[in-house]
Amino acid sequence: MQEGISKFIEVPVNGCFKDIRMKQIENSEYSVRKIWAIGGKTGWYYGNWLWEIRGFIDQLFGGVGMRRGRKSETDIYPGDTLDFWRVLVASKDEKRLLLYAEMKLPGEAWLEFRIDENNRLTQTATFRPLGLLGRLYWYCVYPFHLLIFNGLIRKISTIKQIKK
Repeated sequence: MQEGISKFIEVPVNGCFKDIRMKQIENSEYSVRKIWAIGGKTGWYYGNWLWEIRGFIDQLFGGVGMRRGRKSETDIYPGDTLDFWRVLVASKDEKRLLLYAEMKLPGEAWLEFRIDENNRLTQTATFRPLGLLGRLYWYCVYPFHLLIFNGLIRKISTIKQIKK
């Protein structure tokens, strides 16, 4: 159940492309900790070099790239920057993190992580394209999304086994 103002902060639906991935998780507290540590020095858990390339391309076009990092390695608050993202919602109680892309794009982009009451992690990348260029952009980066976002949700949801 959503509490407070975050129930009013939703990602657009109409005219958007979405990449939605779901995974059953064993330990929601573990996954929330992983989500809250994402970005900055920790990186993005999978395909960091691809995230770095995207940040470099953003800088070439006058964007912020990955240079902003994050303020804290463990805490995230609405309004914080997280590499080239802006934090819109960060609620550990609701197990929800919503990020808005501040990189140069032919449209707008959001990345959201939610864990529901059944311990199902949903990772959603949403893109609202601006015209034909925005649509072409989505289809060009989609193969990279397949790789990056599959790896990202797997790394967030999988608990490392300690070898004895």
